[in-house]
Amino acid sequence: MSKKVVVVGAVAAGPKAACRLKRLRPDWDITMIDQDSLISYGGCGIPYYVSGDVSDESELRETSFHVVRDTDFFLHSKGVRVLTRTRALAIDRGKKTVTVRNLDTEVEQQLSYDYLMLATGARPFELPIPGVKLDGVFAIADLHKAIEIKQRIAEGRVSRAVVIGGGAIGIEMAEALTDLWGVETTLLELAPQLLPKLVDRHFAEMLKNHLVEQKVAVYTSESAVKLLDNGHGCVCGVKTGQRTLEADLVIMAVGVRPRSELARDAGLDVAAWGGIKVNQRLQTSDPFIYAAGDCIAVNHLVTGRETFAPLGSLANREGRVVGDNMAGYPSVFKGVCGSFIMKAFERCIGSTGLTWEAALAEGFDADYALTSPPDRAHFFPGQAVVILQLVFDRRSRRVLGLQAFGMMNDSVSARVDAAAALISQEGTIEDFGLLEMAYAPPFSSAIDSINAAAYMAENMCENRLHRVDHTRFLAWLDDESIEPDWMVLDVRHPLEAAPCIEKFGAHRWVGLEYGQVRQRYQELPTDKTYVIFCNAGTRSYEVQLFLDHIGSYTTMVLCGGTNLISRLKPDWMDGK
Repeated sequence: MSKKVVVVGAVAAGPKAACRLKRLRPDWDITMIDQDSLISYGGCGIPYYVSGDVSDESELRETSFHVVRDTDFFLHSKGVRVLTRTRALAIDRGKKTVTVRNLDTEVEQQLSYDYLMLATGARPFELPIPGVKLDGVFAIADLHKAIEIKQRIAEGRVSRAVVIGGGAIGIEMAEALTDLWGVETTLLELAPQLLPKLVDRHFAEMLKNHLVEQKVAVYTSESAVKLLDNGHGCVCGVKTGQRTLEADLVIMAVGVRPRSELARDAGLDVAAWGGIKVNQRLQTSDPFIYAAGDCIAVNHLVTGRETFAPLGSLANREGRVVGDNMAGYPSVFKGVCGSFIMKAFERCIGSTGLTWEAALAEGFDADYALTSPPDRAHFFPGQAVVILQLVFDRRSRRVLGLQAFGMMNDSVSARVDAAAALISQEGTIEDFGLLEMAYAPPFSSAIDSINAAAYMAENMCENRLHRVDHTRFLAWLDDESIEPDWMVLDVRHPLEAAPCIEKFGAHRWVGLEYGQVRQRYQELPTDKTYVIFCNAGTRSYEVQLFLDHIGSYTTMVLCGGTNLISRLKPDWMDGK
């Protein structure tokens, strides 16, 4: 028997659910409504449209076979009716109707439904500071805003820009403005690091250093307190607690909040922070109303807690689950690991699961294995370093998260994706060590970097590997009084070790090449605690095992070695 379905929201989750349902139930009457005139577009592609990587906004709305997804497309190709410029005002759950208003004609009507889906998305957060309504101030709310930003830049009206917010969108917008258009760009972030809650601080610091190398000014632990008026209603600058920055364009990218007012007003269960509560079938507290996309609260597969995951990829998967369940085909959405990846100029950074800091806050006995292997076979032309961090629980040996930072290629995404699959199944260190990855020298080493990170974690759990925290090590380099008995044992080639010995002094830094340690270890005084130092940490670990066997030495390994430190401390060590 035919049923009526109303879908509120026509960007990602809504269209996916509507089209899936129409395929499964061709005789059902399905109507989508959206308050915008542009629908079904790739919002995550907006920074790449601004940068010019995507040449025209229509490409964000096209199918893979280059047909624009507009109302005619959905009606004639999908059999789904779409009402654009139409806002949902209220839900009457008893009568099963939705009151909607056409924003052009102001005409209201009631749409009846057997099933209703809420895919209302999220809205950008607006800073509560003076000047946010000035001309030239934008939040990336929709495709219309992106079109206007690009038009202003293309017309030569923007020479200086300030991006407020150091999350993924803010960083991508800073890159877009700088890379193609040559706009003098400043990035502000209130937190002490970029990408807060997505990566640990040392990964954020590596990214920050690369942005600075690419001429983006970056200020963390700093917030905008006022946007300045040029006297004609246009923005001309940003005032922070520390400085005043000139700007023709200000982009606020300080996060988004779920659009859940319609659900709350209808008496549906909504989390205190705004996400619509759903079960694994994505039903709300009313079994005839489903919700998906950026408006819902989802389950975090590591913590088991509610979380917010506003990503187009997830919205599409959730939309399919909604379509299945409405059609009577049981389907579940179990939750998310929080997988993330982004491009920043010539680098790529990604993560999945929990950061080390988040794992500690959740009460896990958390530690991390930090490695810096080549992103493919070391002998293959063009190989480059990737920094990889495996977060794990020492008691259960469960892997809790993975982070990676490397060149803009496939090396980061392949490891993050593999890790996400295992983490979602509560994979252990041993599972990661045995994980089969496709191998050929252009793609990876024979021992994949994800396996190597697991081996290190296993060695740490078995107390074979004792590491020094790199933050503590860097602090000691600045002030040797922090640990007066420490000394670096540099097992690299003497030509590599010599500049450090000259800089920090022979009383703090000694060179003894890896291949000579077994023959010359007795030259090392036994009253020091040695921080063993090499390029990646592999040789350092082997030397540590040997000296532990001797029994007269106290040692720690600087995991990641120069590959890591050069990306964190470019003022004293060159790195690529």
